[in-house]
This record gives sequence, C-alpha cells and structure tokens, in this order.
Amino acid sequence: MFITAVPSHAQQKIAYIDSDFVMEEIPEYEGIKQRLETIAENWKEEIDEMQVEIERLRQEFEAREILFTPDVRRQRQQEIDNKVRDREQYIERRFGPEGDYFRQQEELLEPLQQRILEAVVKVAERDGYDHVFDRAGDYLFLFSRDRWDISRDVLEEMGIFVDDEDSL
Repeated sequence: MFITAVPSHAQQKIAYIDSDFVMEEIPEYEGIKQRLETIAENWKEEIDEMQVEIERLRQEFEAREILFTPDVRRQRQQEIDNKVRDREQYIERRFGPEGDYFRQQEELLEPLQQRILEAVVKVAERDGYDHVFDRAGDYLFLFSRDRWDISRDVLEEMGIFVDDEDSL
C-alpha cells in the first residue's frame, strides 16, 4: 500500500522592507535625529565636566597627599570616589539600557514606527503577502532578491515618493 503525501498548504508569499531606508526617507526623521543628537551632546558635555572635576581632584590629591593626615587622606579619596560613582550613575541614567536617551528615542520614534507598521500592513494585505520581514532588524537575511523588497511600496503608502536613483 502506498501513501502519498500531498502538501496541504499553498505557497506563502514573503516580502521584506529595509526599515532604516524607510525611516531615512520620512521627512520628520531628520529633525528627530538632530533633536536626539543635541540632547546626547548636552549630556556628554555634562559628563566631560564631571570628568574634568574628577581629574582636578585627583591631581590636587596626588600633589598634596603627603601633607594630609590619614583621616584627611581618606576623606579626600572618598570625595573622589563619590564623584566617580556619581559620574557613572549619571552615564547609566542618561545612556544605559533603561536610560533617558533610549526612552526619549522610543518616545520620538514610536509615531513614525507606527506609521511604517500601518503602511506595511496595508501593502501586505493589498498585495497578498503572508509575511513581511525587516532586513534592517535582528532577522538575518543570507540572501534576498530585490523583487521582494516592498520598502518603496511602504513609503508610497505613507505618501512619500522616492526617486529611482535612491538606492536601498
């Protein structure tokens, strides 16, 4: 007796986008990028100022260390250690994984990401795609044909038209 396996599912239609390319083509993105850069630069300046203060205290400590009593030496070293710890905490608070920079980035980019997602869904439903991947994300593409790239369709769905010379 022979049993033949017949595939019970149809071919799935798959496409991808390059969300980095799409994001770069959205006019508001440049302003958001500049705003984030300005915020980060201001915080980096504060970090640099903290480092200058730490270095000043260290140099002063090293220059006068032999004149200090053990108690004063401990007190000054503790002051330096506190400044170093404060600087590290500031860096973590501003730039750490749960930091202000990433929260601000998420808050500013979320509306754009939502628009992209809505456009992807519309294009996928309109053109019959079963799956749409983002080649700019963590998903690894070992190979993909350009004909399956729907980034331009997504941009058009968002009302953004890109010249053919712009490459992905």
